[in-house]
Amino acid sequence: MAEIGLENLHVILVEPSLAQHRIIENYLQTLGVSHVQWARKGEDTLASLTSHAPDLIISAMHLPDMTGTELLETIRRGDTQPDVPFMLISSETHYRYLEPIRQAGAIALLPKPFELEQLRTALYATLDYFDPGTLETDSVLLEDLNVLLVDDSGLARRHIGRILTSMGIENLTEAENGQQAFELVKQNYYDLIITDLNMPEMDGKEFVEHVRQESEQASVPILMISSEQDASRLAGVQQAGVSAMCDKPFDAASIKQLIENILD
Repeated sequence: MAEIGLENLHVILVEPSLAQHRIIENYLQTLGVSHVQWARKGEDTLASLTSHAPDLIISAMHLPDMTGTELLETIRRGDTQPDVPFMLISSETHYRYLEPIRQAGAIALLPKPFELEQLRTALYATLDYFDPGTLETDSVLLEDLNVLLVDDSGLARRHIGRILTSMGIENLTEAENGQQAFELVKQNYYDLIITDLNMPEMDGKEFVEHVRQESEQASVPILMISSEQDASRLAGVQQAGVSAMCDKPFDAASIKQLIENILD
């Protein structure tokens, strides 16, 4: 993909309210984004994806025909632009709506109302998603780097895996939960493990404890990417021995920097 800047971004803005549409589009234009297509409904957005590929979809949560969550999950599970960057702008705070958005690989979740700088940060995260840069590490040759990705969400694994691949990581193994991942750790050597926290069978904390206490790879770097907000749970995860932690959603540049730091 050719190098792009904010002025080259093509955005679909999915917002049923004319007033909110004007507010958000004015913000986008202030930041230099001039190519903005307006859609009021989810179905209109899905139809437009068949004719052209936007660089970013910005959506409200509550649309006339579906939720923003349903729109993103439909896109991710479809064959038309399944990896298009997606940003949610909403006053919604309910876990039931927001957690699937985080798991499906949103670029950013912005509150309504939001600050201009929040939007600017999210837009630059979109640029990083397209080209996070090649991973740079002195500890192991990139082509030899063996990574284990653990997440019970197939959409999350796909999103994270795409970013890792764009960084130059070729050897990527996936697991759906901690139990499955620990069996892989007993049979294979990994240079890096990236895991979610909340998973069935064996969660991320238990998995980290098993690796640290019961495996021959006790010192392997482990990066945890999670949407967990409970401070006491996160403190327990840190005590279990993770090398670094990152929130969902995340930007590609942050993940790249974290990986480089814990590998070197």
